[in-house]
Amino acid sequence: MDKIIMEHGSGGRATGELIREIFEAQFNSDVLSEMEDAAVVPGDATIAMTTDSFVVTPLEFPGGDIGRLCICGTVNDLCMRGAVPKYITCGFILEEGADVETLRRLVKSMADTANEAGVKIVAGDTKVIEGNGGIYINTAGVGFVPKGVDIKAKNATAGDVIIVSGNVGDHHATVLSQRMGIKNTIVSDNAPLQEMVGKLTTNNIPVHVLRDVTRGGLATVLKELALSSSLTFEIAQDSLPVDPQVQSFCGLLGLDPLYMGNEGKMVAIVPNEYADKAVELIKSSKYGENACIIGEVKTPVDDSEKGALVMKTKIGGRRFLDILQGEGLPRIC
Repeated sequence: MDKIIMEHGSGGRATGELIREIFEAQFNSDVLSEMEDAAVVPGDATIAMTTDSFVVTPLEFPGGDIGRLCICGTVNDLCMRGAVPKYITCGFILEEGADVETLRRLVKSMADTANEAGVKIVAGDTKVIEGNGGIYINTAGVGFVPKGVDIKAKNATAGDVIIVSGNVGDHHATVLSQRMGIKNTIVSDNAPLQEMVGKLTTNNIPVHVLRDVTRGGLATVLKELALSSSLTFEIAQDSLPVDPQVQSFCGLLGLDPLYMGNEGKMVAIVPNEYADKAVELIKSSKYGENACIIGEVKTPVDDSEKGALVMKTKIGGRRFLDILQGEGLPRIC
């Protein structure tokens, strides 16, 4: 079995071999191995659910691949509501001609990342379609929200501090470098964030808002949060964490790190008196070593600044930022 053929989607012998030799062999889940039409899993709490689809090009890139990406993306979406991720389902759409060894590597990467994030892959589906060897993955995730945790955009309050968990733009720069054949050592940041979120919630940090910084970049995320709360979000340009190599890459191509996608970074908005402790906890977590405070939430001075995102520039000016216009970089996740 070197390439995916239409027979692999027939539901017959070839489908069974694909499931056993690729998916079941790597995921090694007792629930999945039952091969029932639905997974029955334990749980007795408030649940969070999410779903996402992943179509990144190229499939593999420095620091990750579509397999790691789909687990991180699903886990992180659950984490942003304060949930403890537990179960994931995955659906594969495989184009005829897809390389089986590539698929095997991607599935192993999914399994390794699921183990790192503490989640079980409990159900899945595979479809094979005509095409040119593409691989696409859809996931759904379930997590349990601890009692007393209520994290959502509308909870932002004037006086809150805005924290970002690390350097922005790494994933976008990595994928674009691969597509353009630009040689550098930039590595994607795709990573599961359950540890840092767990540290915040278990240490009784009253987190008001969490949001992962993905497509659209940091500016888009913060503008959306400002609009949801009808408050003014103010950030400082000289506080934004950007890797020097990514900054140079942006300068070369005329890109703005504020609008570049990430796959392992989050924004946390917490009361001012808890800000230093929150940063300390994030920094002590895997993938959070570059966390820092970048701004604050303010009461609007007038109606024109309700829902505004304002950046204090290095020369002392005020730049109003909006949601990303246009497509940005397509097929990034």
